[in-house]
Amino acid sequence: MNTARKLMLAAVALAFALPAAAQQSAPAGVRNLKMQSSWPASSTAQDHFKLFAERVDKLSGGTLKIEAMAAGQVVPAFEVLDATSKKVIDGMHSISYYWVGKNNATVLFAGPPGGPFGMDHSDYLSWMWNGGGTEMWNDLYNNTLKLNVHVIPGHPTSPQAFGWFKRPIKSLADFKTMKCRQTGINAQIFTRMGMTTINLPGGEILPAAQRGVIDCAEWVGGVEDLRLGLHTVYKFHYTPGMHENNTMGEIVFNGDVWKSFTPVQQEIIRSAARDAHVSWYAAWQKQNADALKELQEKHGVKVLRTPPEILIAYLKAWDGFVEEESGKNPVFKKVLDSQKAWASIVVPAKRFMHPPYSFAANYYWPEGKGAPAAEAKKK
Repeated sequence: MNTARKLMLAAVALAFALPAAAQQSAPAGVRNLKMQSSWPASSTAQDHFKLFAERVDKLSGGTLKIEAMAAGQVVPAFEVLDATSKKVIDGMHSISYYWVGKNNATVLFAGPPGGPFGMDHSDYLSWMWNGGGTEMWNDLYNNTLKLNVHVIPGHPTSPQAFGWFKRPIKSLADFKTMKCRQTGINAQIFTRMGMTTINLPGGEILPAAQRGVIDCAEWVGGVEDLRLGLHTVYKFHYTPGMHENNTMGEIVFNGDVWKSFTPVQQEIIRSAARDAHVSWYAAWQKQNADALKELQEKHGVKVLRTPPEILIAYLKAWDGFVEEESGKNPVFKKVLDSQKAWASIVVPAKRFMHPPYSFAANYYWPEGKGAPAAEAKKK
């Protein structure tokens, strides 16, 4: 091979090598996003928000970074949705039942009362992920509410406790004289049942309780309520509730911000959200169990079963609301009909295939007894 030919081949090789080398050595562009939640900094929901941000960071190789700010750092807790739509912030972490003032259909994407229709968390999540729920959610925000946002299912803070009270409750009559912190549709339903309700963000509940502004409060239950400090004011804690047995939070991006992501970045965010949902929920179960133990043994809280009469009355009040709202709100009816159709298949099947949780639980851990039954039988 002559010298001229060698030089020509070397030049061609160099021409191909330089772009590749430049691509490897040049640092990838880092995208910084400012997002805010509706939660106090101490909340486990805020922990979920930070976990989601960490997953996005790792899955993107450090090219997508989210500053996960707590409530009030940029806007008040109940203003994050509008702030996201207007791009005051790039995104938010909240829950859709806060927006019932815009349309009552928003509650149907937060895990509405009773499941809905008897669904448990995995049933509801299957509708959200596989039954068109997320698509209907975005349609509500974009086309009905005219918001410039993109929503993804968020944190699963459920099932939620019925609430905290200054004194024991035994019947619906006890509600008549109480003023309680409730929010969203829950406030509307309890008002129908005779309770006086006050809408407060999480960070304002304890101060209101300490000042005697409210006689009772609902927040989440377990570790969330322990961190908030409700046990320092109230000593009667009732569980379960029917108002949020399948709570679903939301992760929302400004619409233009979402469209600016590449398809790969969008998939990274969706995957991070699903991973954080499962990982956080698994850890949260043990946190709640430990918190209930601490509330009772260390703080003297009486953890009591909610009277079935009250739970049934709540579901009936919800059914009455649903009938009225469906008659005047076509979007509400469309979403609810979709959920009911999904539940009509999965709920009866699960009831047939899955043993009641209490069956094996009571065998190994009988209520009101010390040693598990299985161990007692061996002795």
